Amino acid sequence: MSLSIGIVGLPNVGKSTLFTALTNKGGLAANYPFATIEPNVGIVPVSDARLDALAEIDHPARIVPATVEFVDIAGLVAGASQGEGLGNQFLANIRETDAICEVVRFFGDPDVVHVAGKVDPLSDVDTIKTELILADMATLEKALPRLEKDAKRDKAGAAKVAAAQKVFAGLNEGHRARTLDLSDDERAALHDLHLLTMKPMLYIANVDEDQLDAELPEIDGCAPVPISAKVEADLAELDPAEAREYLEAMGLEESGLARLVREAYKLLGLQSYFTSGETETRAWTIPIGAKAPQAAGVIHTDFERGFIKAETAAFEDYVGLGGEKGCRDAGKLRQEGKEYVVQDGDVMHFKFNV
Repeated sequence: MSLSIGIVGLPNVGKSTLFTALTNKGGLAANYPFATIEPNVGIVPVSDARLDALAEIDHPARIVPATVEFVDIAGLVAGASQGEGLGNQFLANIRETDAICEVVRFFGDPDVVHVAGKVDPLSDVDTIKTELILADMATLEKALPRLEKDAKRDKAGAAKVAAAQKVFAGLNEGHRARTLDLSDDERAALHDLHLLTMKPMLYIANVDEDQLDAELPEIDGCAPVPISAKVEADLAELDPAEAREYLEAMGLEESGLARLVREAYKLLGLQSYFTSGETETRAWTIPIGAKAPQAAGVIHTDFERGFIKAETAAFEDYVGLGGEKGCRDAGKLRQEGKEYVVQDGDVMHFKFNV
């Protein structure tokens, strides 16, 4: 599975600058609203030092990191759900992402205009929240007649109608769908509507360089990830060695992209396991708590369908003992079955028969 994140925010909060820097992808970054006309899509590798450690042992022909897809749409403004601005035209582009990341302006550059005339992060967040809620209400208003018609033919459809009505009422009171008291069955019933406010939310605080280690106010009960789009843009122009020196000079241990991906994995309950050998060393993204057959299925559905066992070593053992042979000789290469819960960093080789 590849993690996908939709990027939203008001115009001129640094969304496109940040997107261009994070993805190293040429894009339009301009000092006026609605500069992003078409949605930008970029796929970036997930930095993981464990891949390099495995590659030093197995000398693979290639190294394949996990990836994150970012989808950047036009800035949203008040009234977007009713057609104001251009952002509403592109909300559909982020309906199927795993999470939504909102870029919030904290920086104070007087040369970059703010659509509301002043820098007010919490007000900006409230504007975006309202527009996403209104967009979901419009989705439900359109879907309910169809759901009610289907429910007349299928009794199970009545539960879906009830769930949709419950969520609509909550949205109407100003609550995001994800914060409502919904059962797993209710969430599953509404899954194919891809409600925006049902998605996990991350917040990026686009700060001035001297704010990167500052205490920032919580947004929706969670701390925003401080990133300077300007610093990330500078990093994007450097080679890896120069980038490391630049981060050290700034007193930073990792890039904003690395922090963002780490927080996204945490928010979505994701982790990585590895496969490694002469052909390739590769990271695979799975949910925390996934069992061995599910992990195998990320590689190919046949691996899950015909799963027999998984030869497994902990990352620390694999590196410390010099690879698969060292683990086997030391009795650290385990044979795990269908009920094994995969751990972060496991190095795995699957046996299957279809």
